[in-house]
Amino acid sequence: YKLRLAKAGKSKKSVPAWIIAKTRGDVRWSPKSRRNWRSRKLRA
Repeated sequence: YKLRLAKAGKSKKSVPAWIIAKTRGDVRWSPKSRRNWRSRKLRA
């Protein structure tokens, strides 16, 4: 459970600014957190 919380806290961070600039604002959030946005409601 603790590992899941740590993983969720890590994946919650937003994508670095240079990636957003490189993709011209196309990638703004981590694709991993977008993949299961409906299933994971962790308060991390």
